[in-house]
Amino acid sequence: MNRPLIWVGLLLACLLGAGGYFVWSKAIPYDEVVDRGPSPEALANHYLAAEHFLSQQGLAVDHANSVERLTTLPAKGHSLLLLGERSNMSPRQVEQLLAWAKSGGHLLLVAEALWDEETGKSGDLLLDRLDIHQTLSDEPEELAPTEKKPLKKKAPDLTKLYVDNETAPAYFSFDTDFNLTDPKHLAQFSANSARSSHLMQLDLGRGRVTVITDSDLWKTQNIGRHDNAWLLWYLTQGTAVTLLFNSDFDDLFTLLVRYFPQALVALIALVALALWRAGMRQGPIQSPPPNARRQLQEHLKASADFLLRRSGQGTLLRALQRDVLRAARRRHTGFEHLDNAEQWRVLEHLTHQPSHVISQALGPLPAKRLSSADFSRQVACLHTLRNAL
Repeated sequence: MNRPLIWVGLLLACLLGAGGYFVWSKAIPYDEVVDRGPSPEALANHYLAAEHFLSQQGLAVDHANSVERLTTLPAKGHSLLLLGERSNMSPRQVEQLLAWAKSGGHLLLVAEALWDEETGKSGDLLLDRLDIHQTLSDEPEELAPTEKKPLKKKAPDLTKLYVDNETAPAYFSFDTDFNLTDPKHLAQFSANSARSSHLMQLDLGRGRVTVITDSDLWKTQNIGRHDNAWLLWYLTQGTAVTLLFNSDFDDLFTLLVRYFPQALVALIALVALALWRAGMRQGPIQSPPPNARRQLQEHLKASADFLLRRSGQGTLLRALQRDVLRAARRRHTGFEHLDNAEQWRVLEHLTHQPSHVISQALGPLPAKRLSSADFSRQVACLHTLRNAL
C-alpha cells in the first residue's frame, strides 16, 4: 500500500476529529417549547379550562347538553350554570328551572335579550320571569373641545366586586356594552363597572339565582385574566357544579357541511349522474318526418278520421246524402217537390243505377252503429250516385 496515502488519510481523520470536538465543546443545549395550538377537547369545549380550575379547587364538575339533566340533578348543594344559547327554551323548561332553584339550587344564567319598553318584555322567558332587565350601557360623556386632554392609553373598564372583610375589590372583564337593571330591587348584591352593572344575585325560595351579562370571561382565553377565575369559584363554592352550554344540537346536514363537504359534493354529483343516466333515451332518436310527406290526401284523411271520431257515422252519411240531393236538384227542376219514390225514379234515370242501390244509399240510416264493411259500402254507394250526377 502506498505510504503517502496512509499519512494523508490519518491527517484527514485527525482534522475531522479535532473539528468535531471543537463543535461539541461550543454547543449549548436548550429546550424549545412548540405551541401546537389548543387540543381538540379545548376546541370543542370553550369552558374546558374553567372545568379544570373548579376541579382543582375540590369541586365536583360535570357538564350537560340538555335541560332534561334536571330530572336527575338534586337541587341542594348544586350549581347549574346556563352558559349556552337558550332561545328555543320552552315555558315548561323555564318553570322546571325556576322550580329547581326554589327547592335549594343555585342557578346562574346569561342574559340573552334586551328589554323592550314598548312590549314590556325582552323575549328571554327566563330573564323576564326574574324581573331583571338588560339594556345597552349609556355612552360616556365626551369632554368639551377646551377640556380635551392629551391622548393616553385607555385603561379597560373593569367590573368591581367588594367582598366582606376585604379592603380591595376584585376585578373582572365583563363586556361593558350591556347593563343589568333591577326595577323591583330584588338583588342581594351586584358587581358594577364605571358604566353599568354586569352581575346580580337574588334569592329565590330556598335557592338563589345569579344573572350576568356575558360569560366570555370564563372561556379558555379569558379565564386567566384579572380575577375572572376567582369569581367563578366564589359564585359556586361549596357546591357541585354542572355546566350547560350546548342545549341545541346541529342537525345532520349542518354536521355534514361542516366536517364532510367533499363527501357531500361527491354524493350530490353521484345522484345527479344517476338521474341523468336513468333519464337517457333507449335506442336512437326518431327523426321528424319530412315536410314532403304531408300531402293534401293525408290532411283530408286526417280530417275525416277526426269527424268520424267526434260526430259519428250518421253525420258523415247524412252529409253525403245532402250532396246527392243537391246535385239532383241542379239536374232536374222541381226535384225537391217530388216524393221519395218519384225522386228515386228520377235518380235511377239520371245515374243509370239500379233502384236497390239508390234505396240503400238514400234510405233512412239505422239507429245502431254500422260495421266497418257496411259503412264503407254505404259511403261507396253515395259516392257513386254523386259522381254520376
